[in-house]
Amino acid sequence: MKTVKMKTIKIVLSTLLACSLFAFTSGDKAPLKVTQAFSKKFPTVKKVKWDKESATQWEAEFKMNKVEYSANFLEDGTWQETEHEISKKDIPATIKTALMAAFPGYEIEEAEISETPKELLYEFMIEKGEIEMEVAINANGTIVKQEVKNDKEDKD
Repeated sequence: MKTVKMKTIKIVLSTLLACSLFAFTSGDKAPLKVTQAFSKKFPTVKKVKWDKESATQWEAEFKMNKVEYSANFLEDGTWQETEHEISKKDIPATIKTALMAAFPGYEIEEAEISETPKELLYEFMIEKGEIEMEVAINANGTIVKQEVKNDKEDKD
């Protein structure tokens, strides 16, 4: 009787160990449909770090032409968005003019380009004194999003 119980315990423990190892390693391995869609969209990229962004979305982090990018895909492989930072000097004049006209006195802290299937956006983190804002401007120079961030208060 003892031998049967020990064998049962060993089987249960082995199964639990295998399941926990699978759960631990499966979090950073994107599904095949996602990796295939990524390879089709970015055929020259060889090194990718995958993270589970949400229950239905995966994020790839990678470099292209020495620039760091992130791209998001749904579980079925549908591309959602690609983002990368840009320097202040690379912001188109029309976009920078629209930003500074709408938010005089603000300093640009970060700038990035966000490309989705629907549009290309320039996204900015801007700051004026204690006020920090996130602003998105479309390629036509129209502000499509502006949101005050309270992160500065949390840091103090």
